[in-house]
Amino acid sequence: MPPKVKLQKFVDKLPIPKTISPIKRDKKGSYYEVTMREITQKLHRDLGPTRLWGYNGMYPGPTFDVMKDETTSVKWMNDLPQKHFLPIDTTVHGAEKTLPQVRTVVHLHGGKQLEHSDGYPEAWFTRNFEQTGPMFKRKVSKYPNLEATTLFYHDHTMGITRLNNYAGLGGFYIIRDQHEQSLNLPAGTYEIPLMIQDRSFNPDGSLFYPATPDKKNPRLPYPSIVTPFDADYILVNGKVSPYLEVEPRKYRFRILNYCNSRAITLKLDCGQPFYQIGIDRGLLEKPVKMNQILLLTTERADVIVDFSRSYGKTVILKNVFKGASPETTDVMQFRVTTPLNGKDTSSIPDRLTKINFLSREMATRTRDLTLVRVEDKYGRSLNLLDGKMWSDPISEKMDLGTVEIWRLINLSNDDHPIHLHVVDMQILERQPFDVAHFQATGKLKFTGPATPPEPNERGFKDTIRAPAGYVTSFIGSFDPFAGLFVWHCHMLEHEDYEMMRPFEILKKKNRLKNILMRIIYPSRFRGRPRLPDDKEE
Repeated sequence: MPPKVKLQKFVDKLPIPKTISPIKRDKKGSYYEVTMREITQKLHRDLGPTRLWGYNGMYPGPTFDVMKDETTSVKWMNDLPQKHFLPIDTTVHGAEKTLPQVRTVVHLHGGKQLEHSDGYPEAWFTRNFEQTGPMFKRKVSKYPNLEATTLFYHDHTMGITRLNNYAGLGGFYIIRDQHEQSLNLPAGTYEIPLMIQDRSFNPDGSLFYPATPDKKNPRLPYPSIVTPFDADYILVNGKVSPYLEVEPRKYRFRILNYCNSRAITLKLDCGQPFYQIGIDRGLLEKPVKMNQILLLTTERADVIVDFSRSYGKTVILKNVFKGASPETTDVMQFRVTTPLNGKDTSSIPDRLTKINFLSREMATRTRDLTLVRVEDKYGRSLNLLDGKMWSDPISEKMDLGTVEIWRLINLSNDDHPIHLHVVDMQILERQPFDVAHFQATGKLKFTGPATPPEPNERGFKDTIRAPAGYVTSFIGSFDPFAGLFVWHCHMLEHEDYEMMRPFEILKKKNRLKNILMRIIYPSRFRGRPRLPDDKEE
């Protein structure tokens, strides 16, 4: 470990990522080009410039701001160096010495897109597309933008996702619709995205990422993956614990936890509440008053904070997650020092939207899937989904439009953020169980009652918290596109080291069932592409 770098908080102003403009727009949609480049950028006043990788030379990357049902086409281009500047463990599947060190592929997290645009981990490409992975199909990705929500894009390359993201490859992707715009929420300069990440630094300002676990083990390869990794400092939009000058009025913050592995619990130090209006997949039915908000990595919270009674004061956004270090407890500071620029006419509506929830009766199958921790041949922690490795045969296959219940049986010691590509997940319940009894018998013995999702989880999500020692049940509809996708833990160090599996949505099967589902539950599928006749381009 390098010498601990001491950094003063609240000395840098919060950056607001720039919004990207399309190269062209017509009736078919909008077209963008984004190039990944190596850059240097100051992440704190007292640090030297930090070597980073950024989309269009920016960290975080530029924000996409698009409308629902407007097709967005993006040509993602790699202009990065040929050698990585972070330590690659070549014993990890997908990061072998035979492969190029620097490979990239972009995933729109939470988006619903055809498989060739989804950022499959083996669809990587190198600089100028000189080399491509076995699943690479197209240089241009297309996103149909089917639902208004807060998404983000990031690198998803097999075996080195943790490194590419730590280097800086991530950005916001916001989809709007006319309904949301009619709600009179805080907008314009009063709507701000906040990407929360953690980073460690060497004294010269360069990023520190461990090449091996702290404990000496002569069996370990070098470099060796560290699972998980929590860094020393919290950054927001690329600055260490910044400040933001605000007016005494309502603000909307689209908050993303995008630490590599760290969970955070957000709280305002003045005791003031958040009014949470949305989660991963869009608006909640009504605002939820929250004193604190728990976010595992890649979970989002769309919140309104009212500073109208705090003029002249400072308010600190805290991380009160158990075990947080002094350096990671202060996320950012709000300085309510800017005079009000006209009357605040924005509102917090009593009702936000109507959500067409799935019901248990719609499910045609229930799957029990374990989350387990074992040891690899070097004695390292190895986390697996249902005890399977990435290269094992695909075991989760379903017909297009099928509704299933998945029960995640967490036998490990970690709370895992589980993400399914292209699938909306609705949490049903969580229930504690006897882990030892299950390990001995393979049978569930519950030790307490089932609890429903928290009030601010009662909508659709793309990443759900599966606590240790609990069975977490969710229901999901596997639509609107057929193809090969993945599900995984989104702690990046877990994801990179085998805690990811492919699943396949099969096309043109059970045609009659899909038609009947649309007749019986028309509201659930309203506004979605027809099933199962979606045509790939």
